Amino acid sequence: MTFSNTRDIPKEKFKMAKQYPIYVADTEGVNSFYQKLHWHDVLEINLIKSGRGYYIINGQRFEFQQDDILLINSNDLHCAYETKDLVILVITFDASWFLGNLRYDPEILSPFKEMGTYFTNLLDRKQPMMDELRSILFALQEEHITERQSYSSMVYSHLLRFLASVNRHFRMEGLVRAKEKLNTVQLEKVRTVIYAMEERYAHAWTLEELSGLVFLSPSRFNDIFRLVVGMAPLAYLIHIRLEHAVMLLETTTMKVTEVAHECGFHTLSNFNRLFKKHLGVSPRVFKSWNVK
Repeated sequence: MTFSNTRDIPKEKFKMAKQYPIYVADTEGVNSFYQKLHWHDVLEINLIKSGRGYYIINGQRFEFQQDDILLINSNDLHCAYETKDLVILVITFDASWFLGNLRYDPEILSPFKEMGTYFTNLLDRKQPMMDELRSILFALQEEHITERQSYSSMVYSHLLRFLASVNRHFRMEGLVRAKEKLNTVQLEKVRTVIYAMEERYAHAWTLEELSGLVFLSPSRFNDIFRLVVGMAPLAYLIHIRLEHAVMLLETTTMKVTEVAHECGFHTLSNFNRLFKKHLGVSPRVFKSWNVK
């Protein structure tokens, strides 16, 4: 099983209206899908309204708290986890909305295009302009919700102002990442392997098999995967299997033993141990909570 490039790797597609290509909504907590590494074809802004949690973005961990703002690029491989009482204002938009504007200000999308070079995913919470950025995003959300006359133009103008303010006040000259900077080819290799694991999560993958998919030695592949994902490949495979197990226990009448086998766990005792370690309860108890 081989994959040639990122065209083989599913990117989350957002269908947006051509005249108004933006999504604005509050989300509570983090559902299981977004706890898996994913990437999408839109640009994303997160304003943390309450609570705490953390993102893993291209291998870096970003702890966030109330009032923080994060930027996520369209090629960023990322997942989110809730620590406590999390509410996020999520704004996603199609970069093409600003193509015409690039003639007048070619740097307007720099906070995303130059991520990791002059900008970080988590904006500096101590920067004096943070209060103004939050006000802009709240005003944007209000216009989106109320849909008053010319609201789409108002939303566009707020977003334009937000991007210009970030570009002006949050640029960091000579930014050097604490970890090894990963190139596009390496990120594509990790995406390829993640896709293979998600497609065949019950398969008894070995490190040698996974590294062979992207023509790397097992040790080099393991190092790159750890940098991107924050854990070893086979540990992440367990995470994928457990997510599928949760889905099956919630949505089907399958027995616990059947779920364990379906998700690639060869012994019930191992499945029970790992499930309880990661979710805090046994599969049987979890299933009992979802019996209708």
